[in-house]
Amino acid sequence: MKLFSQEDINNLEELTLAEYGMTKMDMIEAVGKDIADTIMAVHDTSTPIIIFAGPDDCGAYALSAGITLIAHGYKPYAFLFGLNRLTPECETARLHFKDSSRETNLTEVTGTRFSMPELDSGMLVVDALFGSNISGPLARGYQNLVTLINDSGARIIAVDSPSGLPGNPMSGLINSKIIHADLTLTVLMPKLSFFINENIELVGQWKVIGPTPSQASIKRTRNSHFLIEASNISRRLKPRSFDSSKKDYGSTIIFAGSYGMVGAALLATRAAVRSGCGRVICHAPKCAFQIMQSGVPSALYESDKGERAIEKIELTHNYSSVAIGPGIGTSDATLHALENFLKIASANNRPVILDADALNCISIKPTLLDYLPTLSILTPHAGEFDRLFGPQPSSSARLAKAIEVSKIYKVIIVLKGYYTATVRPDGKVFYNSSGTPALATAGSGDVLTGLMAGLMAQGLKPEIASIAAVYIHGIAGRIAEEEHGTYGVCAEDVADNIGRAIKSIMQQ
Repeated sequence: MKLFSQEDINNLEELTLAEYGMTKMDMIEAVGKDIADTIMAVHDTSTPIIIFAGPDDCGAYALSAGITLIAHGYKPYAFLFGLNRLTPECETARLHFKDSSRETNLTEVTGTRFSMPELDSGMLVVDALFGSNISGPLARGYQNLVTLINDSGARIIAVDSPSGLPGNPMSGLINSKIIHADLTLTVLMPKLSFFINENIELVGQWKVIGPTPSQASIKRTRNSHFLIEASNISRRLKPRSFDSSKKDYGSTIIFAGSYGMVGAALLATRAAVRSGCGRVICHAPKCAFQIMQSGVPSALYESDKGERAIEKIELTHNYSSVAIGPGIGTSDATLHALENFLKIASANNRPVILDADALNCISIKPTLLDYLPTLSILTPHAGEFDRLFGPQPSSSARLAKAIEVSKIYKVIIVLKGYYTATVRPDGKVFYNSSGTPALATAGSGDVLTGLMAGLMAQGLKPEIASIAAVYIHGIAGRIAEEEHGTYGVCAEDVADNIGRAIKSIMQQ
């Protein structure tokens, strides 16, 4: 799915209305019906519904929804703010709302001083104060109102975007001054700010409502952000030929493990095997021998000369892919081995996957960034990224920095989170849609590295393997979650469900 800036979404709205021959009021009524239908699918007429509406399109959507609800026997009560600056469409919706019921069910507020209704957990609040077009924090009066709504315990449905959250990512916002929605009904398409980590708790679940945007206009509108879904991955996974052999599915070598961290090597190797890679080799220190041979007997073990840590990183064969990092530690010998390898790999311009302690080694010696081969894949979580490229005040700032350094070093950065963002040197960002909290467990990143190495070994280019691995990893986590529950999933479960995840994606 293509994702767009708020400015582009506004332009696409105008183009969509023109293509469909719709007026703005037609769209407001269509969106209002979608909001009402969503509410009626879950709540009956006995549910107290309070609408907080602003003076713009967002308020008009909610008032239009209220008209439909009243027609079906519901009794919503609305507070309309900014009476002296209503848009023409909001004024029309206001008049229709007042005419739709014989009861006095609308309070018109010219400022923010009003009698706040008593809210409780049995109520439904429709937040339509401001949509996604705001450009900064809410005014103090509205911040106080938002706090009262958030503290009420009522179920909250936000229209377009939780009030206080702009459509475009923005640093410096205070979450307590923004609506915390249980469900966001976003108009036309999801907003870029929805995919920033600290905004997830604000948006809750989200659903797109309103008319389908003009596909011709979408194709003509340039964008650099995308949401990855199953269809984007399934076409990259090809059925296997009946007469194929392991030689047809590549080979990967994973440099992983150190004393006390052999589990990381085992997890990465197991994931690579489950990916379908024809031949998986784990290069680890001597202390890992028994664990690796018994833990992943289908993989090959290559012993390093070091007893407790990897002291030499070099390729003895022409492997299809190379991954370095899970559990290798940051000893001087390991750092030196990584430095020597990267200098050779850079000269040969051969991409490599770098994760975990490989990234920590580079953060200790930042000059190694200059030796990263083009289209190498870095897979940092927030802490690892900040150690590499400097502390960032927010996830949106971290994403902006990732876009910058990806272009500078010509590498792919997989910035891990619920909506893991894969950033390419061309400035394109791909958000993953298969994430689950069940993946927040030790070793999950090691599994991702092994899976990525296995897919790359099978012929997927780095820019595709990185995206595909993240999506498959998420689906494997979801499958494990179904059996073990969100709390009970461990990294081994994720690795062992990679095959099922690939199968389910290919069947879609």
